[in-house]
Amino acid sequence: MPLRNIAIIAHVDHGKTTLVDAMFRQSGTFRANQKVAERAMDSNDLERERGITILSKCTSIEWRGTRINIVDTPGHADFGAEVERILKMVDGVVLLVDAAEGPMPQTKFVTGKALAQGLRPIVVINKIDRGDARPDEVLNEVFDLFTALEANEEQLDFPYLYAAGRDGWASDDAEARGGDLTPLFELLLRHVAAPDVDADAPFAMIATLLDADPYLGRVLTGRIESGRLAHNDTIRALRDDGSVVETTRVTKLLAFRGLDRVPVDEVSAGDIVAIAGLRNATVADTIADPLVNEPIKAPPIDPPTLAMRFAINDSPLAGKDGSKVQSRVIRDRLLAEAEGNVAIKITETGERDAFEVAGRGELQLGVLIETMRREGFELTVGRPRVLYRNDPENGQRQEPIEEVSIDVDDEFTGVVVEKMAERKGEMTDMRPFGIGRTRITFLAPSRGLIGYHGEFLTDTRGTGIMHRLYHSYAPYKGPIRGRRSGAIVANQAGAAVPFALWHLEERGVLFIGGGEQVYAGMVIGENAKPSDLEVNPLKAKQLTNIRASGKDDAVRLTTPRRMSLEQAIAYIGDDEVVEVTPKYIRLRKATLDPHQRKRERRAAMAG
Repeated sequence: MPLRNIAIIAHVDHGKTTLVDAMFRQSGTFRANQKVAERAMDSNDLERERGITILSKCTSIEWRGTRINIVDTPGHADFGAEVERILKMVDGVVLLVDAAEGPMPQTKFVTGKALAQGLRPIVVINKIDRGDARPDEVLNEVFDLFTALEANEEQLDFPYLYAAGRDGWASDDAEARGGDLTPLFELLLRHVAAPDVDADAPFAMIATLLDADPYLGRVLTGRIESGRLAHNDTIRALRDDGSVVETTRVTKLLAFRGLDRVPVDEVSAGDIVAIAGLRNATVADTIADPLVNEPIKAPPIDPPTLAMRFAINDSPLAGKDGSKVQSRVIRDRLLAEAEGNVAIKITETGERDAFEVAGRGELQLGVLIETMRREGFELTVGRPRVLYRNDPENGQRQEPIEEVSIDVDDEFTGVVVEKMAERKGEMTDMRPFGIGRTRITFLAPSRGLIGYHGEFLTDTRGTGIMHRLYHSYAPYKGPIRGRRSGAIVANQAGAAVPFALWHLEERGVLFIGGGEQVYAGMVIGENAKPSDLEVNPLKAKQLTNIRASGKDDAVRLTTPRRMSLEQAIAYIGDDEVVEVTPKYIRLRKATLDPHQRKRERRAAMAG
């Protein structure tokens, strides 16, 4: 059967997964009466809750005798390593752009990767039915983006369609308001070439995705570059230096049919398949016939820019909530994550029971922590810190810089520009965007943006939209002022008393409510002043044997501020950590002993 391999790439929330849903239905992959969840490709619980794609997934549909393998890719830059690897598996890409928002930072990132590999994108202007759609302007902006990314003449002559993925139609007419996806299917068959592979050469493929199956064990997915492979054939895995990892037999061959992986007896060059039977091979290894000695070259992955300290939970409440608390178990889980996710690097620190986890951004590391807590892990994580490097030419210290695109109402542009300037952000562009809104672009140090998103939403009253994308390394921009408020820290262990919390409310904002378990060194609120404040949240009202003349007023507490995992990670200071368990997210001092904290503070000031 003829084959086409495509990836759908776009900025987050521009409609990739929704469009794939419509392609499923109209190609006959789903029965007419079959009940299927919305955004069927987002099968992970976290993906459904957040409304984003985190993991790349393969699927396939059949259209008029041709099988089209489709890869749905993440839209966040933090998961960019997924996109880079996926593009090596496909022969064409569908670039989805929102008809109102136009090209966004992640659009630029994924398009640049696709153009660099020589792929000729098909542009789909999606959400054409939006009231604020501006299709002609967006099409021009896409052309300008291609030009800025140094696309060649063939790539600049890209075909384009207008679509409403949610309603399941596409057209070459910007004024159309209905139909089906036939124009898109026909364009895919016409524009995307069949895989350029050698069916007669020995079998070889590069492992692009790795996942674990409870029955099959390690399963590696990739596109077959040459040859054929049958069930029970002997294969071996090669590292990029040509060394042999292992030699084994294929225990299971799986092909993608709709949303399912279906066992098959034989696969051939050009198809995207999954192979079970390997014990040690991993992403970027070449899986090949024993006759093959040269590995397939894997694409380079952009280096991590952010690191966090992961350690065991050593608080007084450790082990009361989760079942996986030992450093050995945490270490094995982190190493397993790094094996399948090449953008994450794990290193052991000089400290006992602590590890450094480096990745591409706060979201990527936050998703890893959230996944681990749902698996029953307890751990403490430190404040994210950027990874500096020295310029190879002059030895100058460099730090990661991000391109920040911000859409805000005109009335908030002043405060946004002011706050970004405080974080050493340099404005590179400012232009009207729709009615009463402005789009501002900055180049800002990654460390200045840690923890800014929550403040940004407050400043813009929840109406602002901010997108970030790694740009480059640049010379160190100088010191940036951190959190301006101190912490309210408990000095006793036990259940918090509402009477005590009521008296503490005038000192700042509380993070806990009455009856919650606290311990010495736990951060229970934010002090209105810059310094830390140690308090006793267990202090009860003094009782006497004198009858009161009137009835005491009942204590009424203000609703405490509850932080999500990402908010807590962004909020903590350098001397604080987040305690993460399956049920609770607590803030605490890294050093629980108040006397030891004072000694460390004095030593830091002296140093």
